[in-house]
Amino acid sequence: MRLGVFILTFFSICSLLGQEKKFVTVKQTVSMMGGPFEITVVSTNEELGYINIQEAIGEISRIEKLISSWDKNSETHAINSNAGIKPVKVSLELFKLIERCKQISDITNGAFDISYAALDNLWEFTGAMNVMPAKQKIKEAVAKVNSNAIQLDENRLTVFLPKPGMKISFGAIGKGYAVDRAKELLVSKKVIAGMINASGDLTTWGTKASGEKWLLGIANPNNRAKVFSWLPIVESSVATSGIKERYVLINDQKFTDILDPRTGYPIREQIQSVSVFSKNAELCDALATAIMVMGTNAGLALVNQLGDTEVIIVDSENTMHKSTGLILDEIH
Repeated sequence: MRLGVFILTFFSICSLLGQEKKFVTVKQTVSMMGGPFEITVVSTNEELGYINIQEAIGEISRIEKLISSWDKNSETHAINSNAGIKPVKVSLELFKLIERCKQISDITNGAFDISYAALDNLWEFTGAMNVMPAKQKIKEAVAKVNSNAIQLDENRLTVFLPKPGMKISFGAIGKGYAVDRAKELLVSKKVIAGMINASGDLTTWGTKASGEKWLLGIANPNNRAKVFSWLPIVESSVATSGIKERYVLINDQKFTDILDPRTGYPIREQIQSVSVFSKNAELCDALATAIMVMGTNAGLALVNQLGDTEVIIVDSENTMHKSTGLILDEIH
């Protein structure tokens, strides 16, 4: 499942400088965007901490209404409803998000593509499906998947999907974006430290109430009950994608529910999990999904070219691969 395969728990190590004031830690978990959001803030008192958490929840709810393709009142729904008909005027915020999504699609050679939503009805990973989708149906659906075809007019702030049946969805980046925006809001409210975890899309800032760092436990691929290494997460984000439990069995062959938007078929290389580390959760979220599609070698090659971004990949043989800039001290 898409909970952080590597995220076991959060421990702490002492920082060099403690905090002079007495701070408290306030935490709340809510269900939003189809999964749990765990919001932790460090505050001078509990009441203010809970007020800050409610503000973060409000921001996440706002993002959900903006990007939800199911909400008939959302800008995203309006874009999809007018595919092949006319451009739709949107907010600057959504326009810029789509613009960034197109850029990520470019650097991943289409492994990440928000127009993958055209493939939604091809596969049913509920256990009931026992025959392959017709090749012609897959071909027709894939013809509607092309991030480069999304037309953006910066002067008019419009978005146009030129082909009828084209659809966009932010399922592979939305939670990361919501986490970033909630963090940005809390920082603007002078919340000195915190952590937001949306089912494995996670970001932190500051230190714990004790002045200690947030630490991420990296599981040993051959024994996930044991910690292989600890990584300090300081002013940083991480997102993890992994093989879910959902699949279809056709002619004794198992197909998992991660589709390659370029082919319309489930991915071939069965990577177990991908964890991406970077400054913002949005990029981590998108790249974690894309690298599952790209495969180990292409994924590592991409991340090694990016600045301030690292990755850990566990392949089907339980072998751990990491980008060149990531240093793990194995715990014995």
